[in-house]
Amino acid sequence: MSRKSIAVATFAAVFLLPVIALAAPGVAEKPEFLITTASERGLYAFAAAFAIGLAALGGGMGQGRAVAAALEGICRNPNSAGKVLVPMLLGLAFIESLVIFALIIAFQAGGFVTVAIQ
Repeated sequence: MSRKSIAVATFAAVFLLPVIALAAPGVAEKPEFLITTASERGLYAFAAAFAIGLAALGGGMGQGRAVAAALEGICRNPNSAGKVLVPMLLGLAFIESLVIFALIIAFQAGGFVTVAIQ
């Protein structure tokens, strides 16, 4: 495929396919927040578990690489320990905040797991 056809296919996938999904008629029988079937509850539980697992895996790998790079820099130049420590801790806090955001999203998705009282 040429670059032009790849660009056109990407444009169609990103901008035109969601229009088809939005044009579908909605179901007006029950509110969206009431999930009654076991398969739907299971999908939300799987999504919540997958989200927090993936976020923890990525955050752990990112933190490991950040600490390894900081320690390598300190080992090469021990006088730079004070200058490297604060930015490293700040970076670790930012990485951990992304994992906490994923935890919040997983709890929100997990809220749909409980059986709704009708």
